[in-house]
Amino acid sequence: MVAESLGEEALAAVEEAALVNAARHGGKAEVGAIVGRVLAEFPDLRTKAGLVSKEAAAVAKRVNALGIAEQEQLIAERYPDAAAPVERQGRVGLPALPNAVKGQTAFRLPPEPSGYMTVGHAMAFTINYLYKEQYDGELWLRFEDTNPKKVLPQYYDSFRRGIGWLSIKYDHEKNVSDDMEAIYEAGRKLLEQGDAYACSCDEARVKALRFEGTPCEHRGSSVEANLRVWDELLAKKHKDGAYVIRFKGDMKSPNYSLRDTNLFRTISYPHPLTGNRYSLWPTYDLANAVEDEMCGITHVLRSSEFRNELQAQIRDALRFRRIEVIQFSRFNFKGTPVSKRLLRPLVEKSVVSGWDDPRMPTVDGLRRRGIMPQAIREFTLQVGYTKTEHEYDWSILLSVNRKLLDPISKRMFFVPGPAKLEVEGAPSKEVTLAFHPQKVMGSRTISTEGDFFVPSADLGAMKKGTVFRLMDLYNVRLTAEWPSPRAEYAGDELIPDSKKVQWVTRAHSEAVVTIPGELFLEGDVYNKDSLKEVAGYVEESASGLPLGDIVQFPRFGFCRLDATGRFILAG
Repeated sequence: MVAESLGEEALAAVEEAALVNAARHGGKAEVGAIVGRVLAEFPDLRTKAGLVSKEAAAVAKRVNALGIAEQEQLIAERYPDAAAPVERQGRVGLPALPNAVKGQTAFRLPPEPSGYMTVGHAMAFTINYLYKEQYDGELWLRFEDTNPKKVLPQYYDSFRRGIGWLSIKYDHEKNVSDDMEAIYEAGRKLLEQGDAYACSCDEARVKALRFEGTPCEHRGSSVEANLRVWDELLAKKHKDGAYVIRFKGDMKSPNYSLRDTNLFRTISYPHPLTGNRYSLWPTYDLANAVEDEMCGITHVLRSSEFRNELQAQIRDALRFRRIEVIQFSRFNFKGTPVSKRLLRPLVEKSVVSGWDDPRMPTVDGLRRRGIMPQAIREFTLQVGYTKTEHEYDWSILLSVNRKLLDPISKRMFFVPGPAKLEVEGAPSKEVTLAFHPQKVMGSRTISTEGDFFVPSADLGAMKKGTVFRLMDLYNVRLTAEWPSPRAEYAGDELIPDSKKVQWVTRAHSEAVVTIPGELFLEGDVYNKDSLKEVAGYVEESASGLPLGDIVQFPRFGFCRLDATGRFILAG
């Protein structure tokens, strides 16, 4: 057997490596990392690498099935040395930045207002904000709004609203569309230097020539000819698509994005902020290079789909400062992509109720679901950032959220799938129950007469003679099984290990709890079961809850009262 082959010391090392790796990667240990660490510690096991890998896979499966709190507890109990925090400069969870001097740093939040703010934006913005705080730097909120066909006022508002909800404090706000004249100056400079040219090739020809690594005839145009076309474009004398301004890159570069990429294109479409004033719009890479220089940005932290090498070449051509760029993989969540390409059709076809649907990965959706802003911050600090593509499980974020909700949420009874249960010989009682077991949050008094509603799933699983406890009340013994259950009073004394069941009396209200799930199955297949509803009864005191309140339904979960009058499961 594997366990016998490796020995106890090596087995313990496998478990320790799995727990430590999980703690550093959002609760999910990776087999390869476990194997690497164990083989480094026990070089003699290299001849048994296959056995180590099998054991690592088995242990990783067990560890990944645990909650983060359980993982941390096991580390503290079994491997206390591993539990000690690693000494690093700055905030736990985020490494020190290169060439960062306190008081001399500047960062930016650069959303494109072409959609609603997502959890990916929230995590990336949180990282930038935490570094701004750590290094006493400046932070810019800068809307990258240079495609008038995509931007809408409600998208700007979505980011402002989300950033405020996250308690991210920025020092300056601006729109790239406010700086078009400065960007035009940069464009003219590139043309005058011979670093850019006007091209009238159609899109298909440009694509074909890029593939071949062959420049078009316009690359050799004179500076004067290029500037003449430039002035005509500014004067709106050409139709959309007639010309683009291209950067002179390397047409033989293995990186196709460096093969004379576009810098400006004509888009004759009214902008929500500038109207029809401009029609020649810069591409993202040029606009960012210019704006980072104007804002004095020292460190850029962003996801890896952006083209760092191209922006660096543009900066060099314009004689701009070099800046530190740290790129990381996108923050992807299992079954819930943040791509607008997949999300927008769901809204347009009314598959979801809107961008704030609790299944959506938008900040509005998270907020409506009952995710706390502090949960986003703590989760971000837990998982940090990496260049390795990683797909996070929603259960990790929800676990962090539950931990934050536990000390601040009232407890109330909710009975899903209620079934009536009469308890023979039960005393009439008035029981006063605290809204929280540790915190002072008040209480409610409930009158009981021996007739209750309890979860039908519990009753259906019990045999005649089973003794269980109505939570915080008394014990009952089942005298008749499902589907016609009856019970009798069985005393007040607590019985160790007895099952505890929530209940309501005749004084109750009907309630529905919405349970959000993953929007997509494998690939782009929509999950038709991504939204479930559970109907039941809730105790009478819940009728006074204000909209937006989050309560804990014991044995069910934390739920937020939505404006629809329904509850939404928050964790």
